[in-house]
This record gives sequence, C-alpha cells and structure tokens, in this order.
Amino acid sequence: MRIVIGAPANGVVLKDAIRTYVEASERVSTVVDVSDAELSYPALSIRAAQMIVDGEADRAILVCGTGLGTAIAANKVRGIRAVTAHDLVTARGAVENYDAQVLCMGQNVIAPAYALLLVDAWLDARHDPAGAYGPKIDEIRDYEAR
Repeated sequence: MRIVIGAPANGVVLKDAIRTYVEASERVSTVVDVSDAELSYPALSIRAAQMIVDGEADRAILVCGTGLGTAIAANKVRGIRAVTAHDLVTARGAVENYDAQVLCMGQNVIAPAYALLLVDAWLDARHDPAGAYGPKIDEIRDYEAR
C-alpha cells in the first residue's frame, strides 16, 4: 500500500510518530511525506488527496491540531472521502463502511500510542462494495459526478 502523510506545524509530532510506524510496516510499500513548513493545512491536505485521485497513492494520513481541518480540506477534492477518527470503531468503519481513503487525526486530541492502534485498524480494514454500504457510496459518487 502506498501512503501519503502530512501535517502542518501543529501536527508534526504525531505525524512523525505515525510516519516512523508506517514506514516499518510490511503492509506499506511507500510513504511520501508532503509536510512543508510553508504549506497551510488546506494546501497539504489537498495535495495529499489529489495524489490519491491521481493514482500516486492509495491512502493518506493527515494530522493537524484536531483532525477536523485536514478532513474538511481533503474532502474538497472530488472522489475523496476523508474522515476524522479518534477511536477504533470509527477508524475501522471509515474504510469498511465508507471506503475512506484519508484518515485524519488531531495531535491535540489523541496520544501517539493510541493513534498507532487506529492506524493499524485503518490499514487492515477493507471495503466490500457488495456490502450494505456499497449502494450508499455509489450514491455519493453519483452526486459527485454531476
């Protein structure tokens, strides 16, 4: 799996912990860090999301203070489903139910050790388009296509 990761200044500590963790994971083939001190959270979030749409990455992990701003910005990219998750149920369900390609977390909200558990759940999760949520994701895609 190819992962893009990024954070503005208020998320860099947690992002660095996550980056080290995913770089060591056998599930991850490539990690690209789009963090840049000159970029705002919207700019880096949009850049990461666009890399997924362009086929350069499979998923992204974004970190800011709360995880909310990065999710809002990433969701502006057509075809992206970005979620903020701070518990195992939502991290796993983000992919299994909603086929979310972007996981957003807040450095001010979650401890690094717990964030790594969420990353594990998120990396392991798979979406089944034939499942109960498949038609709902199709509805979202159809709306976006207009």
